[in-house]
Amino acid sequence: MKHTISILIIAFLISSCHQNQSDKAYISDDMMMEEEVIPITRQELNSPPPPPLPPTETKEVIKKKIIKDGRIGIEVQELERTKTQVDSLIFNLGGYYANERLNNTDWKISYSLKIRVPSDNFEKLIAKIETGGGEIKYKEIEARDVTDQFIDLETRLANKKNYLKKYNDLLKQAKSVKDILEIEEKIRGIEEEIESTTGRLKYLSDLVDFSTLDLEISKPKDFKYQPEKRDIFTKRLKHAISKGWFGFVDFIVFVIKIWPFWIIVGLIIYGMKKYRKRKKENR
Repeated sequence: MKHTISILIIAFLISSCHQNQSDKAYISDDMMMEEEVIPITRQELNSPPPPPLPPTETKEVIKKKIIKDGRIGIEVQELERTKTQVDSLIFNLGGYYANERLNNTDWKISYSLKIRVPSDNFEKLIAKIETGGGEIKYKEIEARDVTDQFIDLETRLANKKNYLKKYNDLLKQAKSVKDILEIEEKIRGIEEEIESTTGRLKYLSDLVDFSTLDLEISKPKDFKYQPEKRDIFTKRLKHAISKGWFGFVDFIVFVIKIWPFWIIVGLIIYGMKKYRKRKKENR
């Protein structure tokens, strides 16, 4: 019994020693990890922060000013039906007709349409017309960039308004009548230039906002020769005799009407004859 207890005590002591050694090993490992981490952490804390990134320059985006226009000709078999479809299409796209003309000849009947439509719907309009049926006879589309013109006109307008403000300030300070009249004349000229520049800007804005399309819808006709209708021979003969007589009467009236001319001509002829006769006598 005593031998058994001694063996258990020895086993307990041995297990305790192993546990202490393992704890020391864990502690030493933790300390090594702290020694490895702490220097790096301190270095990061003590190092100066990186310099800030340079500020990004925000450039003003200039919207392009594009004028779009074109001309398309299509040949259809049902003219009125196609015209009704185009009317509905223009209404749905927010456009209108600037001009509408109907042409009816011996060879074809056609509509010549000048369409104004918002520029955002210009491509939709062309696509609908091209896929709406009919044979395309010609097509011409053009896009013009007028951004530089807009910038130039807007800059001029701003400068003219600044000049106008300065001249108005000078007018308030003017004392003599001469100075007042001169400044008012300058103001009048600047105001006219401002109105002209503003009108030009409005005109370009309208061309940019609303595109123009010249559309011709035509339907060919079966040409039939129609001889000219003429009166019968006796009726034409009477008409010719009547016109001849009236022409003769008009001639007589005209000759009588210029009677002063005949008197002058007679005097000239009489004078020439008398001069020649006298010349012969002198010989």
